[in-house]
Amino acid sequence: MKDFNFYAPTRVVFGRESEEKLPELIKQYGGTKVLVHYGRGSARRSGLLDKVEKMLGEAGIAYVELAGVVPNPLLSKVREGIALCQRENVDFILAVGGGSVIDSAKAIGYGVGYEGDVWDFWAGKAIPQSCLPIGAMLTIPAAGSEMSSSCVITNDEGMLKRGVNSDLCRCKFAIMNPERTFTLPEYQTAAGGVDILMHTMERYFSKYEDAMLTDALAEALMRTVIEALPEVLLEPEDYKYRAALMWASSLSHNDLMECGTEKDFACHKLEHELSGMFGVTHGAGLAAIWSSWAYYVMDKHLNRFVKFAVNVMRVPQDFTNPRETAMRGIKALEDFFMSIEMPLTIPDVLDRFLTDEEIDALVDKCSRGGKMNIGAMEVLTPDDMRKIYRIANEQQVNIG
Repeated sequence: MKDFNFYAPTRVVFGRESEEKLPELIKQYGGTKVLVHYGRGSARRSGLLDKVEKMLGEAGIAYVELAGVVPNPLLSKVREGIALCQRENVDFILAVGGGSVIDSAKAIGYGVGYEGDVWDFWAGKAIPQSCLPIGAMLTIPAAGSEMSSSCVITNDEGMLKRGVNSDLCRCKFAIMNPERTFTLPEYQTAAGGVDILMHTMERYFSKYEDAMLTDALAEALMRTVIEALPEVLLEPEDYKYRAALMWASSLSHNDLMECGTEKDFACHKLEHELSGMFGVTHGAGLAAIWSSWAYYVMDKHLNRFVKFAVNVMRVPQDFTNPRETAMRGIKALEDFFMSIEMPLTIPDVLDRFLTDEEIDALVDKCSRGGKMNIGAMEVLTPDDMRKIYRIANEQQVNIG
């Protein structure tokens, strides 16, 4: 079991009336002028923004607003937010939305006190030294950014999607009302569920196999997502299952699931380039990549894949043929993805095959020009990345 340092400072206010705590939470963390940051209008149409504005006004908390965050949030919007915060002397950022909005808020928070270009942090030229305090009002359970140290931004110039991790950007509080997820479209719900699942899977598939309790927690979380997701697709206003998904989103990415293990995140890095170049929905892109990665690395890590098959996917264990058990576990997850109408291959999600030139571009970006490997359980070279992209680019995953 690997040594670890677990830090999860975000206050979680969860439940049907959780939004009512917003003004006192902002004041508790020193907010006097707030940037209310949100997406492309759903928060307004749902009435949530009207409620936020009313509560802030009644509490005497000044605010300015910045809308327009898109999936795979853009650096151009971050720069716009930094300029607005500096001009208006904002001292607190409230993100109303999902992971894209929260990540955009975190990037703005990094940039307000930085004299250089905020992209320096994602380009590896600087390390964040400060961040405005951030609160999240979660409406889309998926990315887990409400409790994570992660911030992923896409640079409009070159469509480079990069991540930066720092405890400085962890939200001071996260307000979570599962009722706010009742109206999410089916595709967004399904893709978000895959993202939640993959945040734990990317930690569970580890070369450290002695983290008994962490493994058990991870297996329970993955089984919960697999059980709850079809239920909310059938009945969108089922509070029990919506609440389970919302809480799983946070626990899956607040580092609890890697205590004693080591996160791999090769699939995330492979997918980041896919969504950066083609605007793919992140969860759908992960589903399109995962099987190809799994088949590619499985034979070197059979014990872990067998454990996943038996303890998560409930596949009967064939003690005479562990490889067959592992294969059935991967196939069971593929069947689950298909049941919630998620893709299994890149052509499934793009409606076309990638060209060889596009695959080369993906590999070049993912490997930083051939200078970087990815992964931890199985370290992937640029040549490995190319092979996985090619497998995922087949009409059917080549299971060998």
